Order: sequence, then structure tokens, then C-alpha cells
Amino acid sequence: MPHNKALRVSLSFMTALIGGFLFEWLQIPIPWLLGPMIAVLIGSQIWKRSYEWPTPVRNAGMIIVGYTIGLSMTAAALREMSRQLPSMLLMTLLLLLLCVGIAFIVSKLTDTGFKTALLGSIPGGLTQVIALAEETEGVHFTVVTVTQVIRLMMIVISVPLLIFSPVFGEAHGIVPDVIPQSDAIADWSGLFPAIFIFALVSVGCAVAGNKIRFPTAFFLGPAIGTAVVQLVGLDGPALPPTLINAAQLMIGTYVGLLLKPNLLTRKLRTISLAIGSGLLLILGACGLSFVLTKLHPVTMSTGLLSLAPGGMDQMGIIAHEIHADLSIVAGYQLFRTFFIFFAVPPLLRMVFQNGRRGRPASNKQVD
Repeated sequence: MPHNKALRVSLSFMTALIGGFLFEWLQIPIPWLLGPMIAVLIGSQIWKRSYEWPTPVRNAGMIIVGYTIGLSMTAAALREMSRQLPSMLLMTLLLLLLCVGIAFIVSKLTDTGFKTALLGSIPGGLTQVIALAEETEGVHFTVVTVTQVIRLMMIVISVPLLIFSPVFGEAHGIVPDVIPQSDAIADWSGLFPAIFIFALVSVGCAVAGNKIRFPTAFFLGPAIGTAVVQLVGLDGPALPPTLINAAQLMIGTYVGLLLKPNLLTRKLRTISLAIGSGLLLILGACGLSFVLTKLHPVTMSTGLLSLAPGGMDQMGIIAHEIHADLSIVAGYQLFRTFFIFFAVPPLLRMVFQNGRRGRPASNKQVD
């Protein structure tokens, strides 16, 4: 067992790198997030106390991911969001109500706390929800992560199959007039000199947000700061895939070390319920996408990608491949992401504070 911190961090990095390359070779979705996460998880279970990953490295990865999300918040995307704001709010609330119902059922069928079940069901991006789960008191982090990973894998696999299936009957949506900067072809030479300004803004907003206890500050701070700078007239350069992969490795390695499978009770039932809740979310998103096509002139494929309970990055990639309306997809996914991170934490605190006040003192439990 290496006693030197640098050696433990180096071992973690090499293990994560192997996991990333392996998952990429196997063509597994988001390989540079899931690969390091699974590889480090396995390694840390075999060689206990031999792995370490600094929190600042994870925070750097969050800043990079936040910046890429901020790039999608172009003037075109924001205009589309403003036009469809009532629909976005309605669809988000309906999807969250479905999540609350699923979480309630899961909490009754298992000994999982309602708060943990709810965060496991919330349809945010994997990175963002994991960060929220880590910051929320009384949550079983491993259960949330396992549930979210299973849901994400199901969505990444099933959504393309659904879009190309006879049920939807269309492989292409509306080709957007404006493609967000994050979808542009990126190379290292195109980063400079604008990247220095955006780097300062992103890091400054992350640090400032963390000081004022902003929810998931190292993700949302850069996203908001980048969007504001773009709106005043400076275009942010798209990041090269290598840098985005590195950011996912930074986050995946950190999450892998946080996972504690030995604390996961009744593993088979937990995984089965995660699969079941994932299916219900996908079916609910399909139903809502049909409603959306009746409210606005969008295709079923654009509607499903807009409402699918996956991350905006994964849905954006699929939308770009099939020429769906990227501004619609990005707008709905961004609105849901920000609604979840701004509205859900205070709502959770309010709900569970009321729940604790309503219980007899002798029956209080930790969720």
C-alpha cells in the first residue's frame, strides 16, 4: 500500500486512464466518465486505502463541464427558451411529479429513504445530480449513483432506438438555423486568446459561488458566467474532445472513490428497482413528448430528446446526429437542469423539515 499521497494519486490516475481507454475501446457510452469511475471503484475495493483523488482536481473538471454547458446558452437558445417558457415549466413539473411518485413507491418497497430515492430518480445530468447528492445531507450516495448510472445507460441505449423505431416514424427533425458553439469543430489553436477571459470568468464564478454556498457552484457558476459573457458579445471557443474527456476523468475518478458497494444493502432489489424506475421515466418522457408536439410545431424526435431524463450533453450529441432542433433540445434540457438545481434543494429542505416536525421524536430516522 503506497503511503505517499503522490503515489496514491498517481495510482488512481493510471487506473482511471486504463478504465477510460477500455470503455472507449468497448464503445460504451460516455467512456471517460463511466470508465474511470468503474475502474477506480474496482481497484479501491481490491487494494483498500491505496487510492486518493484531490477534491480540487474534481472541482477543475466540474468547471470545465460547466463551461461547456454555458456555451450552449446562446442568444438563440435563450430566445427559444423565453418563447416556450410556460411549456418548459409545465413539462418539467410533470416530469418531476412522476419522479416524486416513483421515489415514493421505491421508498415504500425498500428501506431506502425517500430523499435518496428522489435524488436517484431526478432526471438531471449524471455529473450534476451526483454533485447535488454529495451536497445534500442524509442521502445514501452509493444508491443515488447506482440508480443514476443505470438510468443513464438505459436512456443512452433506448432513446436512439426509440427515435429510429416505427413508433416515432422519423429519423430527422428540423435542422436548426444556429448551431451552438459547443457543437462547432474544436481544436487547440482555436482556444486562444478568448479562452483566457472565459477561464478567468469560469474560475471566478465557481469560487464566488462556492463562498456564498451556491448549489453545485463549481458547475453552475461557470455555466452562468460563460452565458453572460457570450450574451455581451464575446463568443466562447469550443473545447477539444481531449480536454472534455480529461474533465470527465477528473470527475469520474472522484465519484468512483466515493462509492461504497459494501454499504449497498439488498443489491439485487436495488438494481431491479433502478431498472424499473428508469423504464417508467422513459415511458413518461415519451408521453410528454407527444403532448409537446401538440403544443408546438416540433417533431417527436425533437420532443423526446428535449424531455428525455438524461444529461444535456448526451441528448445534444444525439440531436446533432439526427439533425433535430438543437435550440429546442438545449432549451428544455437547460431549463430542467437549472430548475432542478435552483428549486429542488430548497424544496427538499422544506419537505423534509416539515416531515421531521410531523414525526414523533421517538420515530425519527435518518434517510
